[in-house]
Amino acid sequence: MDFDFTDDQEQLRDAVGKWVERSYSFERRRELVAQGGFSAQTWQELAELGLMALATSDEHGGMGMGPVEAMIVMEQLGQGLVMDALTQTWMVSQVLQNHAEPSVQQAHLPKLASGETRCVLAHQERSARYRHLACEAVAKPGAGSTWTVTGLKSVVPMAAHAHAFVFPAQMDGRLALFWVQADAPGVQVRPYAAQDGSSSGDVQCDQAPATLITVDGEAALDWCADFGVAMACAEAVGIMDRSVRMTAEYLNTRKQFGVVIASFQALRHRLADMKMQLELGRSMSFYATLKLGEAPRERRQAMARAKHQLSQSMRCVGQQAIQLHGGIGVTDEYMVGHCFKRLTQLELSWGDGLHHLGVVSDHMQDTAGVF
Repeated sequence: MDFDFTDDQEQLRDAVGKWVERSYSFERRRELVAQGGFSAQTWQELAELGLMALATSDEHGGMGMGPVEAMIVMEQLGQGLVMDALTQTWMVSQVLQNHAEPSVQQAHLPKLASGETRCVLAHQERSARYRHLACEAVAKPGAGSTWTVTGLKSVVPMAAHAHAFVFPAQMDGRLALFWVQADAPGVQVRPYAAQDGSSSGDVQCDQAPATLITVDGEAALDWCADFGVAMACAEAVGIMDRSVRMTAEYLNTRKQFGVVIASFQALRHRLADMKMQLELGRSMSFYATLKLGEAPRERRQAMARAKHQLSQSMRCVGQQAIQLHGGIGVTDEYMVGHCFKRLTQLELSWGDGLHHLGVVSDHMQDTAGVF
C-alpha cells in the first residue's frame, strides 16, 4: 500500500506549514487567547489560503478535496496550536452537500467556502456525555414551511463568533438537523473560554426560527462524529510532533553537572517512548482518515480504535513532555504546557479513550476476527 502523498498534497502541506510558521507564532496565539480565543483576521487569512473551501464541491466554489487533504491541514495547524474551528466548516459543508435541499446548499455553501459565513455544529447537551445522538431539543412547525427550535446546547465551538448553527432537534419522533441564524429571535449565546484558551459557549434557543436541513439527522450526526474523531486524531499528531521536537531540543540544550541532560540514559529512554507513541498515533490517524469512506459500522469501529490509541498516545506524550521540561513546562510563557492542555481537550472530544474502548468491545465478535 502506498502511503506517499501526491505532489498536490505535499504543496498543500508546505503552504499551511509556512503560514503557521510565518503568521501564527506562539506569541500571537497568547495574544488571541487574551482577546477571547478568536480572531476574525486569522479566520480571513485561512480563507485566503483556500482552506475554508477544502471540503466544498467545485459546484459551490470549493476545492472538492477529501479526507486525506483535511488530515494534512489539521496536522500542520496542530503544529502551531491554531485555535480556529476549521473542522466545523468542513463538517457543516459536507452535511449540507450530502443532506440538504439544493436551495439550502446554494444559499449557504458558497459563503462557507469563502469564509464569509462561520457556521458550527451545536449538538452537545448536558446530559448526553459522549452520546452524540442524545437530544432533548425539540422542533415545531412555524408559519408556512418554516420551523422553530427550542433547546440548550453546550460547549459549542466558537459560539459567540459564529453566524449560524447546525442545530439537532427532535421532530415528530425523528432527529432532524436545522440551520439557525445566530442573530435570530430567541437565540442566546453565553460564551466562555475552553481549557486551551479557545472560544466556546452555550447556545440557548427559545422558539428560534430555523430552516430544515434534513430529517435524517442520525446518519448525518454519525458521520459528523466520525469525521470529528478523525480530525481530532490528525490535529493531535501535529501537536505531539511539536511536543516531541521541543522536548528533544530542550534535552539537548539544558545542562546539569556540566553536561546536557540528553546524555542521561533514563531521559533518552523516556524520549524514545514519546517518539514511539507519536508514531503509533500517526499510523492510527492515517487508518482513521482512510476509513472515513467505509460503511457506517466499519467506519465507527475504525474511529473507535484510532481514538483509543490516540488517547493513550496524547496522555503519554503530553505528560512526559511536561515532566522532562521540569518547572518551565508548566509556565504560561512556554508552549509545551499549552500543547498538553490542547491534547487533554482533544482526548475528551468526541469521546475519551475509555468510551471508545467500550465501542470496540461492544462490536467485537466471538472470534475477534482471528478465524
